[in-house]
Amino acid sequence: MNHFSPLPGLLLAVTALLGVSSRAAVSETDAARLGRDLTPLGAEMAGNADGSIPAWTGGITTPPAGYKAGMHHPDPFAADQPLYTITSGNLAQYEAKLPAGYLSVFRAYPDYKLIVYPTRRSASNPPRVYEATKTNATRAQLIADGNGLSGALVGVPFPIPQNGLEVVWNFLTRYRGVAASRHIDQTAVERGGGYQLVKLEDEFLFNYARPDLTAAALAESNTLIYFKQAVTSPARLAGSILVAHETMDQVKEPRRAWVYNAGRRRVARAPNIAYDNPGTAADGQRTSDQFDMYNGAPDRYEWKLVGKKEMIVPYNSYKLHSDKLKNGDILKPLHINQELARYELHRVWVVEATVKPGTSHLYARRTFYIDEDSWQIVAADQYDARGQMWRVSEAHCINYYDAQVYWSTLEVHMDLQNGRYLAVGLDNENAMYDFTIKRSPADYTPDSLRREGLR
Repeated sequence: MNHFSPLPGLLLAVTALLGVSSRAAVSETDAARLGRDLTPLGAEMAGNADGSIPAWTGGITTPPAGYKAGMHHPDPFAADQPLYTITSGNLAQYEAKLPAGYLSVFRAYPDYKLIVYPTRRSASNPPRVYEATKTNATRAQLIADGNGLSGALVGVPFPIPQNGLEVVWNFLTRYRGVAASRHIDQTAVERGGGYQLVKLEDEFLFNYARPDLTAAALAESNTLIYFKQAVTSPARLAGSILVAHETMDQVKEPRRAWVYNAGRRRVARAPNIAYDNPGTAADGQRTSDQFDMYNGAPDRYEWKLVGKKEMIVPYNSYKLHSDKLKNGDILKPLHINQELARYELHRVWVVEATVKPGTSHLYARRTFYIDEDSWQIVAADQYDARGQMWRVSEAHCINYYDAQVYWSTLEVHMDLQNGRYLAVGLDNENAMYDFTIKRSPADYTPDSLRREGLR
């Protein structure tokens, strides 16, 4: 059975052949569909034929009763009961709706399971994001062979995408607030279940989403995101601080990054914080460009938009987000505690990335599954040079309804070749994300990094 659906109002086969050389912006007529038969971000407003995916009715726009700022977000769907559980025994019944990576996980770990709940289309963004998205639809353009972006601000640049790169740029620019800070734990879990936590303090200024920024000022800065990450534990790693500026036109100017080395008490450029270089304090269990599921310049891959498909993916993972849990409740041998994970049936964009001839990457091929309602990558498959499934990634996300941001609360990267996995973003025992911080680009300079490191 073919579960793929065509692009709304566009011929996928034609645009796949045209690639990024085709005109990116859509007509005023197509843009007028946003908020009508398409959601303000470009998803299909209607549910599916059998009702297993409901219509989008706006997502969560206000916190539930009892919520107070600073809380771990209470589960608005706590009363939901599972519809069914996928196990090795009934896998054949559901495999057409599962990412290829999950099929590999079931083969590697026969005790693995996916508990599937009713579909809740909870994703939402503030009205200004929707308004900007409609404006972007007729103005946004890919530049520099798809490695850069112009004509867009605040909202999704390509709500009616015509190729794989446009979908990827929608993910890279998705709304995550204006500025945010978070205290998270990261750990590479051994095959036998042992682990050591690495504590991180992350801070983001999403320059692209700033309400006081004009398109001209954004283009002049050429900066999509300002990012800072400090390692606070264990002692052997503590004191290291990274600052990065994620550029919009990555051919014009690659990512700018600096690291403060606590041992040397100095700031140095960090050109290797990119592509398939090792991720920070990840014990070799992820690449730099796997942070936040995918980041950085897309120039090493050829991107193919396969289409849209109904798939079972992680969604509304409030149970994994709970401060009633300890890290040890989640972290188990081979994979996280699947009793705590929630999966739902959603429509996702499927995009395949294949390494370009003449370039290289540890992952010769990757498949990304991007939620239509939020443009969040919810799952990814990574293949090695032999074409074998290597690492299977998933983003367990929630609607941070205090900010109307749909984002991950936990990323999991399972390495099927060594039996380990990396858990990134554990926040159960930490203070909650703060979307109210005030920051400016001046807070992310080498001088500011030097001052912070010397405190």
